[in-house]
Amino acid sequence: MKVILRLLAFVRGYWYMLVLAFACLLIGTAFGILIPNLLGDGIDAALGSGGNSFLFFTVGDARSLIWWVAGVIIAASALRGLAGYGQRFFNEVTAQKTSYIIRNALYERIQRLSFAFHDRSQTGQLMSRATVDVEAIRMFFAMGLLGMAQVLLMVIAVATMLLMMNLPLALFTLAFVLPVAWLAINFGQHIRPIWLKVQAMMGFMGTTLEESLAGIGVVKAFSHEKEDSRKFAVQAKSLSDEQVHAARLMAVNAPTMTLLFAIPVAIILWYGGHQVVDGNMTIGEVTQFILYVGMLVMPIRRLGMMVNLYSRTASAGQRILEILDTRSDVTEKPDAIEMGRVKGEVSFQNVSFSYNNIGPALKDVSFDVKTGQLVALLGRSGSGKSTIANLLSRFYDVTEGKITVDGIDIRDVTLSSLRKNVVTAQQDVFLFSATIKENIAYGAVDAGMEQIIEVAKAANLHNFIQALPEGYDTWVGERGDTLSGGEKQRLSIARTLLVNPSILILDDSTASVDAETEKLIRQALDKLIKNRTTFIITHRLPIIRNADVILMLEDGKLVEKGTHDELIVRDGLYKELYESQLMISKDEEAEE
Repeated sequence: MKVILRLLAFVRGYWYMLVLAFACLLIGTAFGILIPNLLGDGIDAALGSGGNSFLFFTVGDARSLIWWVAGVIIAASALRGLAGYGQRFFNEVTAQKTSYIIRNALYERIQRLSFAFHDRSQTGQLMSRATVDVEAIRMFFAMGLLGMAQVLLMVIAVATMLLMMNLPLALFTLAFVLPVAWLAINFGQHIRPIWLKVQAMMGFMGTTLEESLAGIGVVKAFSHEKEDSRKFAVQAKSLSDEQVHAARLMAVNAPTMTLLFAIPVAIILWYGGHQVVDGNMTIGEVTQFILYVGMLVMPIRRLGMMVNLYSRTASAGQRILEILDTRSDVTEKPDAIEMGRVKGEVSFQNVSFSYNNIGPALKDVSFDVKTGQLVALLGRSGSGKSTIANLLSRFYDVTEGKITVDGIDIRDVTLSSLRKNVVTAQQDVFLFSATIKENIAYGAVDAGMEQIIEVAKAANLHNFIQALPEGYDTWVGERGDTLSGGEKQRLSIARTLLVNPSILILDDSTASVDAETEKLIRQALDKLIKNRTTFIITHRLPIIRNADVILMLEDGKLVEKGTHDELIVRDGLYKELYESQLMISKDEEAEE
């Protein structure tokens, strides 16, 4: 119930829709209860056991009376149908509006959660929660929210009518409502964990599907289609088995309740028949009893469906609220300030950091970078180069120490203003299914065409784009698969440069281009990095030799710092790395 009550908070903006739906429910129930009474009285009047009076009218003959009864029943049914239409319409509007709010809140929350959250989350599970679970909640608001009220209202109204007509027969009949209600509740308790498991399994299956489609190139390269299909089939079979288990429970539940309701009908016919013979009841009253009991069948059977729907909603709501309740590891202070355009002075002061407390990725790292300096981050894999870039952009928060930009602790400023000043061209380039122009302008949606062309030229991409049939309006396939690695790297550089950050981080962004293209990009960068603090994670010697500062990292520690000329004369790790990995051919040196 805690989950359901929290979900109800999303409806508060549309409470008037619920009021209208509930009003229609009351009207529809009232006319529904009236119809058996009208029919019973009409039967008695037509048979002569009830006189020629019908409602507030006195009818001269039986034929006229039958027409009156038929007309009133049709009118009551029409009004009941109209009220039912209103109830379903207002329910559905409420459901759609509420699911819209929940889906947007979930998406926004996922977008704002830190890298640490996404490191430990599966994409398929998040997609399942944003689609399958939100749809389950929509079904609850469309059918279940007032569905339970409708069931209870109908049971109370029918029970009242039965008790007013014949107390002993009503007590016999209603005695069977309790075991059926208990059966429905017990069914819900058994079905809820199954649906929770089903929803989790759908998430796992979605993850497998997403990974397989994203890595289809690797799958085909290693001829792994059969193995992946077998893995997916195993998950699909487990999901199918659980759903069949749920269906088996529902298949047993429905006929059991039908059987239980057949018993009171038999009692009515037996007891009511004797009452008619004895003159204590009329045929119309017995008919009313049977019709009212028939009206109880559907609400009580729906009780099982409602419990099932509540169970699925509770499971889905629990999974969604887990995301909405997750606190980001990187949060803004309530009094965070807006950072204007900065000069670009960066300082790491005794910075230590670890991912999920597994082990330190950085250990007591300190260095200062002046405005406009070109900084080369160097080190073996896992030494902490990308971690420095991630911490400077505040994708993660430092474990110890602090990072300042222009003397301001980056934890004291808003994330958006920080990331307008610190922009990263990441090693793993991600392009969206959009045009080349839209991908370049992703971080600066208001940029004009002249600006887009300017940065494309700077990244040595303009000539390539112009050669395409549709130029800058060429559609980029999913994940940019229609572009080569070098083209994606250059597009990423153009996208970063368009934002015009004060601090630029290039994460090995020239690793996938050929020597000629790299030379052209480097020439453009020489102009663009003026008055801009630039960090480059690279092993390309020409770039390293031109760096103002080289930061040499090893096992998360800053072991050496200086220029190429300063470090090469030392008998340290940089010289060792230079001699083993950074040496280039004489032809390339001569070219430089």
